[in-house]
Amino acid sequence: METRLYDRHGKSAGNIDIVLVSYDDAGQITDFGALEIQAVYISGNIRKPFTAYMRDPANQTDLDWSGKKDYPRADYLSSSRKRLAPQLIYKGGILNAWGRKIAVAVDSAFFATLPTLTQVPKEQADVAWLVYELQSSNKQGGYRIVSNQIVYTQFTTALQRITNADPGAESDFLRLLQRKLDEKQLSSGKSPKTSSLLDAFTPDEASEE
Repeated sequence: METRLYDRHGKSAGNIDIVLVSYDDAGQITDFGALEIQAVYISGNIRKPFTAYMRDPANQTDLDWSGKKDYPRADYLSSSRKRLAPQLIYKGGILNAWGRKIAVAVDSAFFATLPTLTQVPKEQADVAWLVYELQSSNKQGGYRIVSNQIVYTQFTTALQRITNADPGAESDFLRLLQRKLDEKQLSSGKSPKTSSLLDAFTPDEASEE
C-alpha cells in the first residue's frame, strides 16, 4: 500500500510507493519495509508520434519515428539527480534512521548509468536494488519484466556515491575559465583588473584568512 511519510515537524517527505508489512495473528504490525519503484524521465515528444499514428491507424502499424529530432529518449541523468537522489535523501533518510530496510526497483538500463555501488552481503545491507529489464516473449507476442540482478548496499555509502560527482581535473576547469576570461577581455577591449579575492573582504576579515 502507498503511504505518506512525515518528518519530525509534520512536513511531508513524500509517499512510499509500497509498504510491506509483517503482522501477528491479532493483525498488529510487527515489522515493515519500503519498496520504491523508480521511474525514468524522458525527453522529447510523445504526442506527435501518437497524433501521426491516429491519423491513419490501419496504415501506420509500422510507424517509425526514431529519426525525428524530438524522438522520445530516456533521460537518465535527470532521473537520478532530480528524482532518485531526493527520494533517497528525504524518504530514505527517515527510514534509515528508523533502522528499516529499503528496496528500490529500477530498470537495468537506468541502473547501468549510476556510479558503481559498493556491494555488501545481504545480511549487512540497508538497501536492496531490484534490477529488472524487459525481455521479448515469443509465446505471448509481447514483453515481460524479468529480474536481472539484486544488488545489496548500505544506505549511506550508496547515497554518497550517487549524489557526489567524480571530480575532474581542476586544471581542465582553469583552462576553460582562462579561455572565457580571455574572450571576454578581447571582446570588451578592457585590460584585466588585478585585484585579489581578498579585496572583497574588509581588512579585518582578510587578515583572518
